[in-house]
Amino acid sequence: MPPTYVLARDHLERAATILQGADQRSRQLRHIIERTIGLMDDFRPEQSAPASNVVEINDYRHLRP
Repeated sequence: MPPTYVLARDHLERAATILQGADQRSRQLRHIIERTIGLMDDFRPEQSAPASNVVEINDYRHLRP
């Protein structure tokens, strides 16, 4: 995971901790932050295309019928 992703998640967790008020606005903001953290946890980055024309043998074996 990129360090900026980890840092952003850490900041959101801190913000959710700060928003412990019982008022409606604090609860809504906390819910939004917690949902965002959940979406970040669900995110799976797509594999990037290989930078060369070399094929790994294990990848080739999985592609063969």
